[in-house]
Amino acid sequence: MSFVEWLETTYKEDSTQSHSGTHVSRTRICFVVNPIAGMGGPLALKGTDGRARWEAMRRGAKPVAPQRAKRFLDELKKLGVLESILFYTATGSMGEDLLKEYDVDYRVVNIVANPTIAADTIETVMRCCQRGIDLVVFCGGDGTARDVALALTNKGCKDIPLLGIPAGVKMYSSIFAVNPEAAAQATAEFILSRKTNCCCEGEIVDIDEEAFRKNILNVRLYMVAQTLCSKYLVGVSKQPTLETPDEEENRRAIASHILEYYVKPCTLIVLGPGTTTKAIADMLGVEKTLLGVDVVHDGRLVARDVDGPTLEKIVQDHLKSGGHVLIIVSPIGGQGFIFGRGNQQITPRVLRLVGRNNILVVATRSKISRLKKLRIDTGDSELDKIFKGYIRVVVDYAEEVVMKIE
Repeated sequence: MSFVEWLETTYKEDSTQSHSGTHVSRTRICFVVNPIAGMGGPLALKGTDGRARWEAMRRGAKPVAPQRAKRFLDELKKLGVLESILFYTATGSMGEDLLKEYDVDYRVVNIVANPTIAADTIETVMRCCQRGIDLVVFCGGDGTARDVALALTNKGCKDIPLLGIPAGVKMYSSIFAVNPEAAAQATAEFILSRKTNCCCEGEIVDIDEEAFRKNILNVRLYMVAQTLCSKYLVGVSKQPTLETPDEEENRRAIASHILEYYVKPCTLIVLGPGTTTKAIADMLGVEKTLLGVDVVHDGRLVARDVDGPTLEKIVQDHLKSGGHVLIIVSPIGGQGFIFGRGNQQITPRVLRLVGRNNILVVATRSKISRLKKLRIDTGDSELDKIFKGYIRVVVDYAEEVVMKIE
């Protein structure tokens, strides 16, 4: 029995006619895309709030969210569930442009101008709420999640679950799916469950982007909202690492191990964000941006807080000269992402140039004890497949563990 046939035989309420002429029950989904989300990541802008939005556009940043939203819809189509959904959305790049490409039923609830602003997201979700929706699926980052949650609260719709298609720079909240395809899988589960016994509380967190650009990470719980209980979601919001003497000693031990066993002459070292990678920079004698990507060569800082295009050129030139490149990253606490969250400056092109065998993961014992697996979401699904499998993680001096990337 197909998915649509199952729906027809199981329940008839709230049915509308599909394009094929059959009557199927519809799940009402508010579909909202933040078209500028994630544009600042590869440019090392740490987000697209405020002035960073215009800077990203001025520097020719390419849209990220529309393509990731398309991956979500493509996966829904593969799963055979598009006919069971009635979408509510806004005009243009906030949703309608994408839905037009598919044989789906949708209703436009808000006409928006271009470029869009946060108020457009809030207004669209509030209007969707008035239509009796079952689920909000949005494509964006933590800032978009805040706007969606605010809209649901304003209209007294806090019981409606929300699901994030990850497309921002940070995405520290727990209401995001692991990637666009996972968001589609979670949505299909929601429909199959007949929208019952599938929801739980999730955390929406955000940071002060201006402080973030000054190397200050201040993660704040903004709201607790309803989301989907699914293995396809990240499960927890970003977990900060407690600053203790033992933790600091562990970082220094990891740094000593890296310098002794991995740093060779003519090695170009790309250091991702984080306190553990900063400990490596400190031992190398260079000043690192805590929340940026930095490049070191033979004890000299080559590039500080580098953006994606610049990093691509540095890496390519070094490899052409016969040098070796090593990328060192630390996973996001609690979630396990090693690429695609807060370090989009390390672009898919950089990763392809360097290769999987020249990626090194570092994490303290306390961080690794809270992770069951590592994750990757570069925006290039084919590259993500190449990187999946087992990888070594340095957790102390002369001590490494093997973890699976999923």
